[in-house]
This record gives sequence, structure tokens and C-alpha cells, in this order.
Amino acid sequence: MDILTAIVDFLVDEIFSKPFYLVGLMTAIGLIALRKPLSAIVGGTLKATMGFLILVVGAVTVINALDPLGKLILGATGAKGVVPLNEAIVALAQSQYGAVTAYLMFLGFLVSLAIARFTNLRYVFLTGHHIFYMATMLAVILVTVKLTDAYAVVVGAILLGTIMVIMPAFAQPWMRKVTGGEALAMGHFGSLGYIAAGVTGQVVARTAGKGKSTEEIEFPEGLRFLREPMVGTAVAMFVIYLVFAVWYLARVGEVAAVEGVGLAEGTTWASYLMAQVLNALNFGVGVAVILLGVRTIIGEIVPAFAGIAERVVPNALPALDCPVSFPYAPNAVLIGFLASVVGGLASLAVLSIFEPALGLALILPGMVPHFFTGGTAGVFGNATGGRWGAVLGGIVNGVLITFLPAFLLIVLGNLGFLNTTFGDADFGWYGIVIGNVASSLQTSGQIVVSVAVLIVAAILIAFASWFQRRYVETGWSPGGEAMPEPAPEAAS
Repeated sequence: MDILTAIVDFLVDEIFSKPFYLVGLMTAIGLIALRKPLSAIVGGTLKATMGFLILVVGAVTVINALDPLGKLILGATGAKGVVPLNEAIVALAQSQYGAVTAYLMFLGFLVSLAIARFTNLRYVFLTGHHIFYMATMLAVILVTVKLTDAYAVVVGAILLGTIMVIMPAFAQPWMRKVTGGEALAMGHFGSLGYIAAGVTGQVVARTAGKGKSTEEIEFPEGLRFLREPMVGTAVAMFVIYLVFAVWYLARVGEVAAVEGVGLAEGTTWASYLMAQVLNALNFGVGVAVILLGVRTIIGEIVPAFAGIAERVVPNALPALDCPVSFPYAPNAVLIGFLASVVGGLASLAVLSIFEPALGLALILPGMVPHFFTGGTAGVFGNATGGRWGAVLGGIVNGVLITFLPAFLLIVLGNLGFLNTTFGDADFGWYGIVIGNVASSLQTSGQIVVSVAVLIVAAILIAFASWFQRRYVETGWSPGGEAMPEPAPEAAS
């Protein structure tokens, strides 16, 4: 038993919780299934793994650049409340729920493969850190409603496997619109926000016409350099940093009072402002590195997935992390991010007004979830509604990732009293549904609770299967235009 536990712990801790190894492993399986020579297997596996590591380096750079911006915004506005950050809430949960999370995650991945193999929901979710985060949330909810560890692991694994296949299916028509029909799916638990952004873009297109894409923005001759995504992103972000840096100083009165933004006491105005230049440049570099990593991953994993599609899970599509959408509309990423922050701030204002009546926590805009989910929402909104679709889609995403975490806190038990929570839309709606069903039946016993939430999972799978047949396999396009070629996943 100790050996089995050690093996499971190794797989969870060293493979399945590290998305770069998971992507490399799936690439290797696909290449082996295609009977590629050893040199091609090793080379493809390493390139896919290193591509994800490149993406991670870019993401870390962006996160480090966004951290001081978030502190400047909160300091400038004086807002206080809960900042959603998946990494923080997961880290806080591990001391109490770590063992259940580990087993739940390992078994849940196997359940997702089984569902993909025996239903028409043929998606393989490869974003390992989001699997880990969702496993943690489900472990917290199920243990909070008094399920034993064994029940929590088995029931949670089925719930985890369910969400891992249904969300890529629901997002696929819009994802296919974004990619122009490439054999890729969205494997990120912010998908409700991306779907909402895509639908918002459709509404924009129907009411006012689609208009130009964000990638067709025309710059004056003297500003043509802004058409380069890396440069344009850095310049736009510098303006944002500068505005909030000056606003902060106007509020606190002196540079030395700026805390938590990498500035020592006694910093001069010049050094303070130049620090914002460096943050903006680092942000632009981080985005450029993310795009390089995504292109590297796609170049290796898409061909390799033909092997998995043929041998392991017929007609499977890889469901990848949200930055996989960034290269299709880099300008929309920045527009969606900024619009999402606006939506989050507006929602914060609404929450602050009605907080006494609703009894909800104030959800402050975390820059990391707003960048990654807002940027992706901008890409989806742009695909269906052009530049106004990107703007309004980003705002809708910002509203969702403000209100959903506020309601999610209620079902997280003791973990809900901490100053952070899960930030992306799918954690919100799924946690709220599962948590409320489970808590309402808590006094009826473990079996009743387990059966009830598994019925919810079965309903979701049935609905997703119908959606797959009705909208994905028929090649339906959210914008109405025909796709460049028949969708790969429509094959029987």
C-alpha cells in the first residue's frame, strides 16, 4: 500500500500537477501511437515540454509585472476586500485538504479520459495546474459538507472528470471561430467568460454590424510602430502604470509611502516613474514570450495528437491553456484585459453599494485573472463582434469574475473566510452549483449527497453531449460564416 501511495503521490506531485510534463507526456503518447522513430519522439516531446516552459517564463514575467500594478490600483482607490487568486487559495488549502486533492486529481484525470473515450465529448484537458486547482476546490466543498475522504475522492473525481470534458465542448464553436477551424480546444476554467464574450460579440454584430477586427486598427504614420504587438502592448501598459502611479502619489503624498511595488524608502520621483517604465517593458516582453511558447506547443502537440485521436481516444482534441488563443488576435488580448478590469471595477462599485443587503464580500480586481481571462475574452469577442465585441466581451468577463467569486465564498466553508478565493468563471459557477446542492442535502447523509451531485454531473454530461452533436459536430459557426473546412472533430 505504501508503494502504491508513493507512486500516486509521485504522479500527482511531479507529473499531473506540472502542465509542461503533462503536455510532453501526451505528445510522446501521440508520437508513439503514430509509430514515429525514437528520434522524432524524443525531439517532439522535448520541444512541446520546452514550449510550455517558455510559456511559463512569459506568464511569470507578466505576473511579476502585474503585481505592482494591482497594488497601485488598490492603493490609489483605497479599496479593501478579497483578491481572487487561484495560486494563493490553493496554497492555503493544501495543509488541510492536500491528501484528498492528490488522490482526487489523479483519479479525476483517468475519469476524464474514460468519458472522452466512451462519449462523443472527445477532449483531453491538458492544463495541469487548472486540473489541480479544480481538484482542490472540489475537495474543499465535499469535505466541508462532511463527506469522508473516500467519498470525497471518488465523487470529486467524477465531478472533476466531468468539468474537464464538458467545458471544452461548450466553448468549442467559439474556439473554432477564433482559430479558423484548427484542431484545438480551450482547456481553461475561465470558459464561461469566453463563451459569454463570444455571445456578446454576436449580439454586437447583429445589432451594429461586426465592424473591423482589433487586428485591423489603423495607426497614423507616426504611430505605425504600435502595430507591433510587443511594442504596442508595452506603450499602452506604460500609460496605465503611469496613470495609477501618479494617482497613488496624489493620494498618499510621498514616494516613500508606496509599499509593495519594489521601491525602497527614500526613492526619488524619477526612480519611481522609471520603475513603471521597466514594469511596462517587462509586461510587453512577457506577452511576447507567451506567444512564442504557444506557437512552439501548437507546432508539436497538434500533429502528435493525431496519434491519440487514432489509437487512444478516437477523434480527440487537445484542450490547452487560454494563452493558446493569444496569437490569433494579440491586440484583442490587451483590449480585453483592460476592458475586463473596467468591468471588475464597475462590479466592485455595485457590490459596495449593495453589500449590506446581499452580505457578499467585496471582490477586488486581481490583475492576473483579469489579464489571462480578460485577454482571452477579448479574443473571443473580437472573433464574433470585432473590436467592440472585444471591448464588451472583456467587460462581461470582468463582471462574471467579480460576482461569481463573491457567491462562491459562501460555499467554501472555513476557507471562505480568508482574503482570497478562486478567480476564474468556471470555478465560480461549478463550485456554486455543486456546493449548494451538497450543502442543502448535508443532513441527509453521505449517500444522498453523493447521489445528488453525481446526478448533476450526469445531467451536465448529457447536455454537453447534445450540444456537441447539435452545434460542434454540425460545424455550426457563431458568426454565421462557413468555416474554412469541415471541423476535424465532426468526423465519426
